[in-house]
Amino acid sequence: MRLVVEATDHEAAVAFFRDALGLPEEAAFSGEGDARVVILDAGRATLEIANPAQKRLIDEVEVGRQVAPRIRVAFEVDDTEATTTRLVAAGASEIAPPTRTPWQSLNSRLDAPAGLQITIFQELLRPDEGVGARDAEPEGDGDS
Repeated sequence: MRLVVEATDHEAAVAFFRDALGLPEEAAFSGEGDARVVILDAGRATLEIANPAQKRLIDEVEVGRQVAPRIRVAFEVDDTEATTTRLVAAGASEIAPPTRTPWQSLNSRLDAPAGLQITIFQELLRPDEGVGARDAEPEGDGDS
Protein backbone atom coordinates (compact mmCIF):
# COMPACT_ATOMS: atom_id res chain seq x y z
CA MET A 1 0.00 0.00 0.00
CA ARG A 2 1.22 3.50 -0.75
CA LEU A 3 -0.24 6.53 1.02
CA VAL A 4 0.05 9.71 -1.08
CA VAL A 5 -0.01 13.04 0.78
CA GLU A 6 -0.06 16.50 -0.82
CA ALA A 7 2.28 18.85 1.03
CA THR A 8 2.22 22.57 0.28
CA ASP A 9 5.67 22.93 1.90
CA HIS A 10 7.25 19.91 0.22
CA GLU A 11 10.76 20.54 1.57
CA ALA A 12 9.58 20.84 5.18
CA ALA A 13 7.48 17.68 4.92
CA VAL A 14 10.36 15.69 3.39
CA ALA A 15 12.79 16.98 6.02
CA PHE A 16 10.37 16.03 8.80
CA PHE A 17 9.44 12.52 7.66
CA ARG A 18 12.77 11.54 6.06
CA ASP A 19 15.30 13.33 8.24
CA ALA A 20 13.59 13.71 11.62
CA LEU A 21 11.41 10.58 11.68
CA GLY A 22 14.03 8.58 9.77
CA LEU A 23 11.98 7.09 6.94
CA PRO A 24 14.49 6.01 4.25
CA GLU A 25 14.14 7.60 0.83
CA GLU A 26 13.38 5.04 -1.88
CA ALA A 27 13.10 7.38 -4.86
CA ALA A 28 12.53 10.98 -5.89
CA PHE A 29 11.06 12.29 -9.12
CA SER A 30 10.48 15.72 -10.62
CA GLY A 31 8.54 16.87 -13.63
CA GLU A 32 7.17 19.85 -15.47
CA GLY A 33 5.88 22.84 -13.55
CA ASP A 34 8.00 22.13 -10.44
CA ALA A 35 6.20 18.79 -9.86
CA ARG A 36 8.07 16.80 -7.19
CA VAL A 37 7.55 13.62 -5.21
CA VAL A 38 9.76 11.78 -2.74
CA ILE A 39 8.85 8.18 -1.93
CA LEU A 40 9.77 7.16 1.62
CA ASP A 41 9.89 3.62 2.98
CA ALA A 42 7.48 3.50 5.91
CA GLY A 43 7.76 -0.25 6.44
CA ARG A 44 4.88 -2.68 6.35
CA ALA A 45 1.46 -1.05 6.04
CA THR A 46 -1.90 -2.02 7.44
CA LEU A 47 -5.27 -0.40 6.94
CA GLU A 48 -7.34 -0.24 10.10
CA ILE A 49 -11.03 0.46 9.72
CA ALA A 50 -12.49 1.77 12.98
CA ASN A 51 -16.08 2.67 13.68
CA PRO A 52 -16.81 6.05 15.33
CA ALA A 53 -17.00 4.51 18.83
CA GLN A 54 -13.53 2.94 18.45
CA LYS A 55 -12.08 6.20 17.10
CA ARG A 56 -13.51 8.06 20.13
CA LEU A 57 -12.07 5.39 22.47
CA ILE A 58 -8.59 5.71 20.96
CA ASP A 59 -8.67 9.52 21.19
CA GLU A 60 -9.83 9.30 24.81
CA VAL A 61 -7.03 6.88 25.76
CA GLU A 62 -4.24 8.64 23.87
CA VAL A 63 -5.23 12.30 24.21
CA GLY A 64 -8.08 12.58 26.73
CA ARG A 65 -10.41 14.29 24.25
CA GLN A 66 -11.66 14.01 20.68
CA VAL A 67 -9.04 15.43 18.29
CA ALA A 68 -8.39 13.00 15.45
CA PRO A 69 -9.49 13.73 11.92
CA ARG A 70 -10.93 10.91 9.78
CA ILE A 71 -7.42 9.79 8.80
CA ARG A 72 -4.45 9.55 11.15
CA VAL A 73 -1.12 7.91 10.37
CA ALA A 74 0.67 5.81 13.00
CA PHE A 75 4.39 5.00 13.04
CA GLU A 76 5.94 2.28 15.18
CA VAL A 77 9.26 3.32 16.72
CA ASP A 78 11.76 1.84 19.19
CA ASP A 79 11.56 4.77 21.64
CA THR A 80 8.39 6.88 21.73
CA GLU A 81 9.74 9.45 24.19
CA ALA A 82 12.96 10.17 22.27
CA THR A 83 11.19 10.18 18.90
CA THR A 84 8.49 12.54 20.18
CA THR A 85 11.12 14.96 21.49
CA ARG A 86 13.03 14.80 18.18
CA LEU A 87 9.87 15.35 16.09
CA VAL A 88 8.69 18.30 18.17
CA ALA A 89 12.15 19.87 17.74
CA ALA A 90 11.77 19.25 13.99
CA GLY A 91 8.50 21.17 13.79
CA ALA A 92 5.66 18.93 14.97
CA SER A 93 3.20 20.16 17.57
CA GLU A 94 2.55 17.84 20.49
CA ILE A 95 -1.12 17.10 20.99
CA ALA A 96 -0.52 14.55 23.75
CA PRO A 97 2.70 13.32 25.38
CA PRO A 98 3.71 9.66 25.47
CA THR A 99 0.90 7.78 27.18
CA ARG A 100 0.73 4.10 28.14
CA THR A 101 -2.34 2.53 26.57
CA PRO A 102 -4.47 -0.40 27.79
CA TRP A 103 -3.18 -2.40 24.80
CA GLN A 104 0.38 -2.07 26.16
CA SER A 105 1.95 0.46 23.87
CA LEU A 106 3.42 3.89 24.57
CA ASN A 107 1.73 6.38 22.23
CA SER A 108 2.14 10.10 21.59
CA ARG A 109 0.01 12.22 19.28
CA LEU A 110 1.42 14.98 17.08
CA ASP A 111 0.36 17.45 14.41
CA ALA A 112 2.96 16.97 11.68
CA PRO A 113 3.80 18.74 8.42
CA ALA A 114 1.55 18.21 5.38
CA GLY A 115 -1.50 18.56 7.59
CA LEU A 116 -1.16 15.05 9.04
CA GLN A 117 -2.04 14.03 12.57
CA ILE A 118 0.28 11.20 13.56
CA THR A 119 0.64 8.72 16.37
CA ILE A 120 4.10 7.58 17.41
CA PHE A 121 3.88 4.24 19.18
CA GLN A 122 6.21 1.77 20.83
CA GLU A 123 5.07 -1.75 21.65
CA LEU A 124 5.83 -2.45 25.31
CA LEU A 125 5.37 -6.22 25.12
CA ARG A 126 6.83 -8.73 22.72
CA PRO A 127 4.20 -10.26 20.40
CA ASP A 128 4.48 -13.63 22.16
CA GLU A 129 3.66 -12.01 25.55
CA GLY A 130 0.16 -11.04 24.35
CA VAL A 131 -2.52 -9.12 26.19
CA GLY A 132 -6.27 -9.62 25.93
CA ALA A 133 -6.80 -5.97 24.97
CA ARG A 134 -4.11 -6.26 22.31
CA ASP A 135 -6.27 -8.67 20.31
CA ALA A 136 -8.64 -5.76 19.68
CA GLU A 137 -5.76 -3.36 18.91
CA PRO A 138 -3.43 -5.07 16.41
CA GLU A 139 -1.16 -2.12 15.55
CA GLY A 140 -0.66 -0.73 19.03
CA ASP A 141 -2.58 2.48 18.44
CA GLY A 142 -5.98 1.16 17.40
CA ASP A 143 -6.33 2.94 14.06
CA SER A 144 -4.15 4.51 11.43
